Amino acid sequence: MRLGADLAGAAVLGLAVLPRLNDRLDVPWRMLAVLAGLWCCLEFAVLVFAAGDVVGSGVTALSPADFGTYLVRISGGQIGLAILAGTAAIAGYSALAFRRPGGHTTDLVLVFAAVTVTLRPITGHMSQQAFGSVLAGVHALAAAMWLGLLLALALVVRGRRDWAETLPRYSAVAAPMVAAVAVTGVINGLVRMGGITPFFTTGYGRIMVAKSVLLIVLLALGWWWRRSWVAAAAAHRMSAAASLRRAVLEVAVMAAVFGLAASLAVAG
Repeated sequence: MRLGADLAGAAVLGLAVLPRLNDRLDVPWRMLAVLAGLWCCLEFAVLVFAAGDVVGSGVTALSPADFGTYLVRISGGQIGLAILAGTAAIAGYSALAFRRPGGHTTDLVLVFAAVTVTLRPITGHMSQQAFGSVLAGVHALAAAMWLGLLLALALVVRGRRDWAETLPRYSAVAAPMVAAVAVTGVINGLVRMGGITPFFTTGYGRIMVAKSVLLIVLLALGWWWRRSWVAAAAAHRMSAAASLRRAVLEVAVMAAVFGLAASLAVAG
């Protein structure tokens, strides 16, 4: 559930940013509304499971009264309610923009999505450390933007011309996002683990090591494709179908990294 919600949130964020990379692309309001609605449903499911764990009775025995208490009195429930409100607002606005075209902008979607994506990380365990909330927020937002924009490309871009115009621009903005993810991830990990040894002696640390290995694989893949795929697409020497296959492959590897991040969130 957590992974699905994170992927849906990244997709919404990416679709909101995509027109800034190529203003020739139409805003897919219906797709935005559907994905935001899915995001809202998945966040609700995450909230229900979290309430079951906190109350101790599990999901099957969770009563409405206990769930209400969790939402009102427990910080995790209050944050979850704010996230539900953000996703519902995005879904409602996107549906309205689809039903009544004209005069709508993705700026509101971008603001709500960015806040909603970072709300849980900035209030998590890192918030107890100096600058912890800032590091966690930058890490979450950069990672979601990195994945979400590429996922948006795979969902929206179809013609060779659009790939030629949009992919190099994505590659340019992806570099600082990757740097932000890597730097904040290392700092967060060192602060959380308190040294190097726990990375290899604890379950949490081993998950972080696996996540780091996949991140290195992504960096190597990005470096290679920047020299081959991006250059070929920009020169109109690669078909749209070939670009889509590469985008899907990279999204799959990114999703695995997000899966490990979701495991860390549960373990944390």
